[in-house]
Amino acid sequence: MGNFFNMDNGFFTALSKFVDIIIISLIFLICCLPIVTIGPATTSLYYAVVKVIRRERGYLTREFFHSFKMNFKSGVISGVIVTLLFLVLFFDRKFAANMTGTKGFVLLSIFNAMLFLLACVTLYVFPVLSRFSVGIKQLFKTSLYMAVRHLPTTILMAIVTAAFILGTYIMPIAILITPALCTLVTSFLMERVFKKYMPEKTEDGETSGKDEWYLE
Repeated sequence: MGNFFNMDNGFFTALSKFVDIIIISLIFLICCLPIVTIGPATTSLYYAVVKVIRRERGYLTREFFHSFKMNFKSGVISGVIVTLLFLVLFFDRKFAANMTGTKGFVLLSIFNAMLFLLACVTLYVFPVLSRFSVGIKQLFKTSLYMAVRHLPTTILMAIVTAAFILGTYIMPIAILITPALCTLVTSFLMERVFKKYMPEKTEDGETSGKDEWYLE
């Protein structure tokens, strides 16, 4: 019985992580309310979930807002670009869907493929921004490269993300946990990709004179 009330046992550890998932999901949703801040909010969500909930380094809200501040400008610009691209492709697809004949079918297929590719690239954009110091152009080039280079992983992440979105649509109350929970699940796939592009860890555990927590 004494072990049950030990705060380090599996039950309380899992409960603590579950509470963290709810807290960071709520913070994320609040930070998304201005709409244009969805980019930095998503970047910060990934950073905080991986560093604090998975790696147990730092403090949840502090790490979230640290990333939010550091990546605010790039996050806003990236979010606006992604939104505009989706809107353009959505209306192009809608136009093609109203066309008849072979031309309409071909255009519809092209726009469907482009929307899927954009969705795959978007899966990487904000996690990449949370981890790497790159310009906007390089950010999208890197995300596109990773999405295509690791296509099986990308497709699996897309399926997982779509499942969480569908689950939230069916049960809206789930939005209180799905942002962080989806990020946590997909991070197990994303981090496997990221590790291929990280510098090797040295014998003393350092690569650049700072805490490289993501190499653990």
